[in-house]
Amino acid sequence: MKRPALRRTPGARAPLLLTVPALLAVAFLMLPLVGILARTSWGELGDHLTAEATTEALRLSLVVSLWALGLSLLFGVPLAWLLARVPFPGKAFVRSLVLLPMVLPPTVGGVALLLAFGRRGLLGPWLEDTFGVTLPFHTSGAVLAATFVAMPFLVISLEGALGGLRPRYEETAASLGASPIRVFLTVTLPMVAPGLIAGAALTWARALGEFGATITFAGNLPGTTQTLPLQVYLLLQDSPEAATSVSLLLLAIAMIVLIALRGRWTGTPGDHRDPASRAAAARPEDPAAPAPLPEPAPGLPQKSAPEPWPLHADVTGFTRLTLDAGPGTTIAVVGPNGAGKTTLLRALLGLTPRARAALRLGDDDVTGLPPHRRGVAWVPQDGALFPHLSALTNTAYGLRAHGVPRAEARREAQDWLDRLGVGHLAHRRPAQLSGGQAQRVALARALAARPRLLLLDEPLAALDQTTRARVRHTLRGHLAEFGGVCLIVTHDPVEAVSLADRVLVLEDGRALQDEPPAEVTRHPRSPWVARMLGRNAWPGTATADGLALEGGGHLVVAEPLPAGTDALAVIAPEAVSVHRERPTGSPRNVWPGTVREITSGGSRLRLLITSDEAPDLVAEITPGAAAELGIADGSAVWTSVKATEATVVPL
Repeated sequence: MKRPALRRTPGARAPLLLTVPALLAVAFLMLPLVGILARTSWGELGDHLTAEATTEALRLSLVVSLWALGLSLLFGVPLAWLLARVPFPGKAFVRSLVLLPMVLPPTVGGVALLLAFGRRGLLGPWLEDTFGVTLPFHTSGAVLAATFVAMPFLVISLEGALGGLRPRYEETAASLGASPIRVFLTVTLPMVAPGLIAGAALTWARALGEFGATITFAGNLPGTTQTLPLQVYLLLQDSPEAATSVSLLLLAIAMIVLIALRGRWTGTPGDHRDPASRAAAARPEDPAAPAPLPEPAPGLPQKSAPEPWPLHADVTGFTRLTLDAGPGTTIAVVGPNGAGKTTLLRALLGLTPRARAALRLGDDDVTGLPPHRRGVAWVPQDGALFPHLSALTNTAYGLRAHGVPRAEARREAQDWLDRLGVGHLAHRRPAQLSGGQAQRVALARALAARPRLLLLDEPLAALDQTTRARVRHTLRGHLAEFGGVCLIVTHDPVEAVSLADRVLVLEDGRALQDEPPAEVTRHPRSPWVARMLGRNAWPGTATADGLALEGGGHLVVAEPLPAGTDALAVIAPEAVSVHRERPTGSPRNVWPGTVREITSGGSRLRLLITSDEAPDLVAEITPGAAAELGIADGSAVWTSVKATEATVVPL
């Protein structure tokens, strides 16, 4: 893929005080390489490189470097994962140990290896007496020396790649039933493959060029420990021209590795999002997607009645509540940002230290089980589709993790994709899907995993309005057949009302309300929920005839609460009357104000009106009424609310 050319800002010039030292640094780095090229005897190059001693040293170098690469992969990959993913005491010290061979003089490294594994070292006598293994002056010693100095390149490269991989992919895979090893092999490693390949290439190149630790620890024995760099050292004494030719070979290998790494594997600094996220964020919904959401094709086997899985959870920590729900219950979880909604889902998954859930699903207490054994499927906000898998294999992932044969898993996955209207996209990768399509695939993947508890974190947020309505209708049908409990985090009141049997309102980690949608709609106990529903919400303290408002002012209501009660007044925007002159007659609540914002909501206009005598107020009027009153931004108006139109609920 061709990169866009960088554009220079017109008139911008590099400062001379920076340019000159930079050019001198380039010259300093280049001149030694030019020296090798200039001094190479090109006519004798073939003879020098095909000499018996050189080919034997090259063969030994390849053997040693490949063994060092294998050992580095075997031990370095788990070490990189540990440093990137697991907090433990002394991590900074362990990372320093990893970096130490990179800054340690190679000969000092060789001495250290000799004192550890030599015949008189810490482990050398035991290795020789127990296993008959003598490392110094043996090929295995050269391998050990090369591994010691080269493995840090793999660990550092892979740790950086793992650090840039957001854990939500691994957490989602675990929620689909994949064990930690399966997650590591099928999700983590494929997604950090560029960093792994880059680290492996650098490790191999460093092992191929190792000199100091090898000659100090393993010696310089032809055919046994005399690698190509050591051969260069010997040739310098007897045949400088041949040494230059062999040096050119090592230089060429190093340059080939670095050129291959450039851009393709190391990535572009400054953009740490994964390719799937970038592509999905930029790609609109596919207009060619079929309008209807197809039902399963005739002849598909009927699914047996789902096993009932009631839910009981005691959540402690940041989020504190007790949750009970019968089989087939759908609960919409709403609340402002930071209320603890996602923390609640992650506590049920067992993925956060901020909160802990004592969780029972049916007759099974799953509190002590790891996430992959709980039977709890999760759809995060962005779907977290695995970018290296197609839509079909993404959807089949949970089934395969549960041991379903490949062919059967693919058939069932295709069925779920068809149900969600994306079956025609089964063989596309996430990077080839729009945001809405990817979200539907993620939803199909969770439903296909046969969970006992389903957690959806704003599952329809990425869909356009038309697609959202169709998917909502289909999802409602699937949830009606679901034998477990479903929790849906949403900011959309339509989703809460149309999909949920109950609405759980959270604020600061506590449950403010847990009631059917109709009751929450009529009597919201949270200002945030009232505003989400499009209502005016004014907190205050009950008085004999109404409410003393927190922001100042007084509201008269028809049915006041006992004096001193903390309460919330809820006023529908359509119950607010707008006048250009002070109204007379029955309204008990009248305030002057100024129109600060006018927005269109369907066939009506919504006015934001500020006042010194009352909190900000939203009113709805028709465009005709606005024209008749001459309403515009900045207009001075009067607002009125009848006492019977204000509902007060205790907090």
